[in-house]
Amino acid sequence: MKKFVSLLMIVMLLTAGLAGCGSKEEPAAPAQEGNTQEAQEGQEAQSEEPAAPAATGSGAELKFTTGGDQGTYYGFGSVLAGQISGATGTKVTAITSGGSKANIEAMEVGDAQLGFVQSDVMAYAYEGTNLFDGAPVEGFSTVAALYMEQVQIVTCNPDIKTVADLAGKNVSIGAPGSGVYFNAIDILGAYDLTEEDINATYEDFGNSAESLQDGKIDAAFVVAGAPTTAVTSLSTSKDVYLVSLDDEHINKLIQTSPYYTKNVIAADTYNMDADATTVAVGAVVIARDDVAEEDVYNFVSTIFENVDTITTAHAKGAELDLEFAGSVTAVPYHAGAAKYFSEKGMEVPTK
Repeated sequence: MKKFVSLLMIVMLLTAGLAGCGSKEEPAAPAQEGNTQEAQEGQEAQSEEPAAPAATGSGAELKFTTGGDQGTYYGFGSVLAGQISGATGTKVTAITSGGSKANIEAMEVGDAQLGFVQSDVMAYAYEGTNLFDGAPVEGFSTVAALYMEQVQIVTCNPDIKTVADLAGKNVSIGAPGSGVYFNAIDILGAYDLTEEDINATYEDFGNSAESLQDGKIDAAFVVAGAPTTAVTSLSTSKDVYLVSLDDEHINKLIQTSPYYTKNVIAADTYNMDADATTVAVGAVVIARDDVAEEDVYNFVSTIFENVDTITTAHAKGAELDLEFAGSVTAVPYHAGAAKYFSEKGMEVPTK
């Protein structure tokens, strides 16, 4: 009997102890129920936290003017815009345009925030010369130089072997007032030819290629990174030749126009019989001065931290080079670009 009473007391004590333990946890339950939404939001914030650094940006949607839809500016620009928009909080939309001069003009009036330009046209605008004679544009800054744009003198006539052979021929020298036009005038001038020495037409890349295809013109000046879509398309139906420049005339050109550099286009670019020697200018991205520093930083950093991915999407990615990107001296760099270059141990001029 005593053993039974003792056992009963032990059971009662254990039951009381378990009830006591349960009563200590009960206050926590209502607290969890009352904070269910906050807890869920906290969990969501934690799950998103690793992506936060890549998502920084002003939130503004930036228009990035490029060039014609058959040119390298638009093709490569679209790849860059997609990469930046997908990886950061900076939203960039690449749109077609009339090229360098039109891009600077659109930026000046606020219709665009970013744009591709030839390095020579950029200098013209900033200094108020040539295309911008007497009307300088200074409200923009350099973002990065990305690749070289070759001056391609395209023909389907194998008898046109030098620039001198263009005399008396039907030649497209670019859209009126374009950077291509001034490049053509420079090249012709190095060979002591003028606009009057040829039968000039004024067409963009796509129309020039169509005119060559139809035999309406004998040659066309195309200034863009090779391979250029319009010329590649032409080469699928006709034999394409690029007119080479010789060293004597290249040196003469560079003496008066130092923004040109000698460049060689490989034969396999357009299934040609031989390499073509020419000159090139830089393809540079510029931005309005009032674009947020963080957005320009995102633009530059995303490009140069993802070169392999970009190269997979477009051949021009293989030409991306950080030293070249920071080599522009004609126009100061945007603060956002300078910040990234500084992180890489490079100092670039700023306003």
